[in-house]
Amino acid sequence: MKIMRSMVCLLIVIWLAGSPSWTFASSWQNWRGSRGWGMNAPYQKMYNATDVIIVSGDVLSVEKQAPLKGMCFGIFLTVKTGSETLSVHLGPLWYIERLDYKISPGDKVEIKGARLSFNNKPSIIAAEIRHGNKVLVLRDNVGIPVWVGWGWKR
Repeated sequence: MKIMRSMVCLLIVIWLAGSPSWTFASSWQNWRGSRGWGMNAPYQKMYNATDVIIVSGDVLSVEKQAPLKGMCFGIFLTVKTGSETLSVHLGPLWYIERLDYKISPGDKVEIKGARLSFNNKPSIIAAEIRHGNKVLVLRDNVGIPVWVGWGWKR
């Protein structure tokens, strides 16, 4: 009887000791990755490579915001072209801020990206930004973001 009780107690201790690691592992799974900016996220699926256009204009503002609920912040430009004002979605804040590439209000830019209506406003999810003699590549020709897998050794 004592052996049976000892075994039950041992199993309970093992189970309790393993529970925090399971809890941590599941919360880690929810945290890691691109926080809504990854390949299979709803936001990424909004990029349509067949809707790619090129526009030029003046940067009116540079803002940090979360495009969809639950996503981490991204960098967005408001750009005035000849005929309209566009919201230009660059990418996740954690990626863009680490680049040696700065855009400020008043800068003239050329944007290549997928045009869409986002929150009922004309928008572009950028694939490339040309500013002066620099080019910032954000997505490849089919729309895969450059930050997918960023930081991992390949």
